[in-house]
Amino acid sequence: MPDDPQHSSTPPIALFPTAPATPVRIVVADDNPVVRAGLTALLSGRPDITVVAEAADGREAYEAATLHHPDVVLLDVRMPGVDGISALPYLVPIAPVLMLTYSGEPETVREALRRGADGYLVHGEFTADQLASAVRDTARGRTHLTPTAAGALLTHLRDANAHAAPHLPLPAKPIPLKGLSQLQPSMAQSSSSDRSSFQLSAREAEIMDLIASGMTNQQIAAACFISEKTVKNHINRIFAKLHSTSRSEAAAKWLGTAPSPGRGVG
Repeated sequence: MPDDPQHSSTPPIALFPTAPATPVRIVVADDNPVVRAGLTALLSGRPDITVVAEAADGREAYEAATLHHPDVVLLDVRMPGVDGISALPYLVPIAPVLMLTYSGEPETVREALRRGADGYLVHGEFTADQLASAVRDTARGRTHLTPTAAGALLTHLRDANAHAAPHLPLPAKPIPLKGLSQLQPSMAQSSSSDRSSFQLSAREAEIMDLIASGMTNQQIAAACFISEKTVKNHINRIFAKLHSTSRSEAAAKWLGTAPSPGRGVG
């Protein structure tokens, strides 16, 4: 006779995942009570996230963070009294801060990141699941940026690199017209055709541009809103297509500064 199901020693199968022993504890700071309530309801519905306090401005956020020591503070930018940007230096020593705001101005994004924000999300550019993932990742020390914020950061990095790059000297003598046909194409002229020979996808080309600009895997992941594992997978494919074993070698080939095969360096 088969065992009585009610007395079976086999443990029951969980139909729903159980919450972790220590859920991510967050403070939600926004001056709009409707937004605060919506965020609290949305995130509290996740089994691994708990909203421990709400705040209407930067001062209340600081008081709540001091009292509860949360894992993450969700912080709006524009609030009456003490705004989010002004509160950042006081909050970041207590907990990671994830900006969650309608303000997508490049200057605001850069100032928030400069003052220690661990991520920047602009309303309307993420789903509920992406918000929850961003909260979890921020608690783990990973950066999240939505497209507007990533674009502002990338523009800033490119501008900084452009100002830091040394200017190439002009030739001492003009090149004779008859000698032009014997010259190798310039980097700018050959860049497009040379790069097409690598047969990188649009995403791989985008990531290769970021590698060449000096960004780390974490920065690339944040700029492209993908995981670091996905970035590594793209880089492995890029290295294979560029026949390179390092970032510097791949960047040199991508930028056209690597020595041509068979030609020595003088």
